[in-house]
Amino acid sequence: MATTRNVLNLNHVRSPSILAQLPPAAREWVESLPWEERRYVLSLSHLICAAPPEQQAEFLDEYTADGLVSRLLQDRDTKEKVTIYLKKFRINNDLSEAVIRDYIRQFYIHSAQDVRRQPDLYLEAALRLVMSTEEQNHVFNYILGFELLKMMFKMSWAEHERLYRLQKNQEEFIATYIKPIQHAHEVNGIIRPKKYDKKFFAKRDYFVQKPQISEKKLIELVMATFTTDTVSYLGFSIIRHLRSLEFDYDYIFNGNEEPEAIFAV
Repeated sequence: MATTRNVLNLNHVRSPSILAQLPPAAREWVESLPWEERRYVLSLSHLICAAPPEQQAEFLDEYTADGLVSRLLQDRDTKEKVTIYLKKFRINNDLSEAVIRDYIRQFYIHSAQDVRRQPDLYLEAALRLVMSTEEQNHVFNYILGFELLKMMFKMSWAEHERLYRLQKNQEEFIATYIKPIQHAHEVNGIIRPKKYDKKFFAKRDYFVQKPQISEKKLIELVMATFTTDTVSYLGFSIIRHLRSLEFDYDYIFNGNEEPEAIFAV
């Protein structure tokens, strides 16, 4: 019996406490709080953990966005890179303080949607974002990736084909980005493929049709179609290597050759 108690005691000693996992300054502050204020911390912790992910996202946005915006605006190098890349893709979106704040809120909400099956992972990711400068760079990756996916959502399927032709890993590009976007077009009634119409021009009409999507619907579609990880990785890959996404605006948007309808079933 004594041996069992010793083992239990050893396990208890070796297990790192929650406070030990905090940064030293945060741990020192928490330990210095009087009992009355410690009760407030416990109450807040309970409310956050018990809240559904969407409410966690709303709270974290209200509580942290100002500080995160300030930190992101200080990272002028990354902000300038993203601005340059947006211009390269002919995307006119100035990364103002208001735009960045909106994207932080959207990032929280999008993350909450991603992890409905594992809500504790969302809160963990949000805390890393608040506490880590490296994690905060993910917001810029997310902004760049999201703007590019919005651009792809607004392309016709013929323009998708021309974009795909430029890529080095064509099959992966189609599977990761083009197929999900075209599926979203179809199920939402934005593009209606005439799969069984044998007439060339009937098929060609939908293939060259430009999607008409409001900005609000566009954001909802990207968030519903892609995870935050997929969005952020797209932005990160371009920041790491600009030519990871080959792009020729005139060829994609002004090309006149007949589409081969490679995406039609």
